Amino acid sequence: MDAGSIFLWELLGTSVLILLGTGVVANHVLRRTNGNGGGPLFINVGWGFAVFAGASVAAPSGAHLNPALTLSLAVADRTEWADVPVYLVAQLLGGVLGALLCWATYKLQFDDHPEPGGTLGIFATAPQIPDRLWNVVTEAVGTFVLVAFVLFSPAFRTTEGGIPDFGNSALGYAGVAFVVIVIGTSLGGPTGYAINPARDLGPRIAYAFLMPIKGKGAAQWGYSWVPVVGPIVGGVLAALLFLAYPAA
Repeated sequence: MDAGSIFLWELLGTSVLILLGTGVVANHVLRRTNGNGGGPLFINVGWGFAVFAGASVAAPSGAHLNPALTLSLAVADRTEWADVPVYLVAQLLGGVLGALLCWATYKLQFDDHPEPGGTLGIFATAPQIPDRLWNVVTEAVGTFVLVAFVLFSPAFRTTEGGIPDFGNSALGYAGVAFVVIVIGTSLGGPTGYAINPARDLGPRIAYAFLMPIKGKGAAQWGYSWVPVVGPIVGGVLAALLFLAYPAA
């Protein structure tokens, strides 16, 4: 697949992922919404099916939607290294665009929200107990589970060009969605489970520089590297395991 097509589908798919994922958090957090106070399971299920929707949209590009997954697939020799920068740029921009669309959808609720200083959590993750090392470990473990599932799943296939292809007929994307849901419910408590650098960094950039939310809080850049480094470490470890013990 040519670079332009990869860029287009990854941009669109990641935008859908972030729009729906941050949207379910906004629906839970902001007052005067039909989903206010939906709770953690409400959020985890929403994020899981956001992955399904975004991946289905981005099926032509292999539906990476996640820089940690892209880098891991390259390490595992399942994606061309020359295509990696195209994937990463598209995913980051998709994260920014999806977050902006979420803000536009809920603009009236943001305007009405009595605690605008606490709205960063709608778009970006934060630890319940700040400890950068252990926060990285948490993110690495969650991402390892996700990438290991992708690489070792019987539904996983690659085309001649190295594009991963689950195929909707095999319900591969639904399987990934279920894994994301269980990662959220099982491992998401300590850090909010970014498990995807574009999922956290893109919306954080949009929140800091582009969203005109009156009275919004700081973007907490001191933590922002954790949901980037942790997922990459976990994903690469899963890829190295795959290289050592490749799936049949």
